[in-house]
Amino acid sequence: GGYIADSRIDGTVGPYSQQQWYTRDSSVGGWTNAVWNMTFSGVEGAPAQSFPNPPYTTLTTTPVSREKPFLYLDGADYKVFLPELRTNARGTTWGSGTPRGTSLPLTQFYVAKPGVSAATLNEALTQGLNLLFTPGIYHLDQTVRVERANAVVLGLGYATLVPDNGVTAMRVADVDGVRLAGFLIDAGTVNSATLLEIGPQGTTTDHSANPTTVQDVFIRIGGAGPGKATTSMVVNNRHTIIDHTWVWRADHGDGVGWETNRADYGVVVNGADVLATGLFVEHFNKYDVQWNGERGRTIFFQNEKAYDAPNQAAIQNGATRGYAAYKVADTVTTHEGWGLGSYCYYNVDPTIRQAHGFAAPAVPGVKFHGLLVVSLSGNGQYDHVINAIGAATSGTTTVPSTVVSFP
Repeated sequence: GGYIADSRIDGTVGPYSQQQWYTRDSSVGGWTNAVWNMTFSGVEGAPAQSFPNPPYTTLTTTPVSREKPFLYLDGADYKVFLPELRTNARGTTWGSGTPRGTSLPLTQFYVAKPGVSAATLNEALTQGLNLLFTPGIYHLDQTVRVERANAVVLGLGYATLVPDNGVTAMRVADVDGVRLAGFLIDAGTVNSATLLEIGPQGTTTDHSANPTTVQDVFIRIGGAGPGKATTSMVVNNRHTIIDHTWVWRADHGDGVGWETNRADYGVVVNGADVLATGLFVEHFNKYDVQWNGERGRTIFFQNEKAYDAPNQAAIQNGATRGYAAYKVADTVTTHEGWGLGSYCYYNVDPTIRQAHGFAAPAVPGVKFHGLLVVSLSGNGQYDHVINAIGAATSGTTTVPSTVVSFP
């Protein structure tokens, strides 16, 4: 499955065999079908809410969104366009002509090429420049520190950042309006405690008027060779928007094994008022998503549990069978999610049982809409969908077990 945003499709969209899909702030002429989880927010022409039959989860608007920066040519001059923040967004940004926002000349960017040192990147940021990564692989022997409000870090061709010697690849300060977009962080061979940190621990600064956005930022542990990281992404800054991120502990390729590419946690959210739109997090050894902050919201979540767990004991979480794909901390009083799915394919030990895909406190302010779990061909099974609610999966038919609303 995948993702569409800020797009107009005059014809009918046919996802056909795509298991899940998220469409945001767009316009479609029609939509032919759904398999397990098709989620829409702010989409003109979207099918009506009907989860689970068919499994359409539809929100009229997206609460907050800001499209990612992009490079363009203005006459003979390259510039980077910065779309403005929208609230209760619906439809494309450009439906009435030129989208609203500002442009920066390329002279305000340090254009990075593979081989540049992390020290040079940090010096450019300190001088007030933004970063534009051209395609290639960048080895970092120190953390890239994004400490200036409204700084832009934009990658072309999924420029790949590899932290060496266990450093954190990138760290954003407690400032307004940082935009991260279009790059991949690939874990190094020495374990990193974290790969991407958005804000310092414990911050409570209000960033609602100008949040940090993390868009088309992918994180990979293993796959191109052994890599390790305890936690991939930590979000501490309030009001951060995580939009279309794929945080992936590799299930195939080079350097793949339960301990070879050990990665316990995918995304940990400590900040309050964080919004995720299009969150793809897969195959982590423990919690794929651990949400500790208040008033968090997720619109569309896709997950597969780690294929390669050697046995039941390897995933045991105290008295609980397995770690939830999406865990809301017991202390949280307000949280909401729409269109969330978790799948298991325990192909090393198909007898593994997973207690649930989702775990959250059973309090009035914690709400979910359109939840599902699926056992792929009977390789492992779920006992429930969320907490002890929802039917168990069974057999080899790959039929979802669903919960329409929680609590």
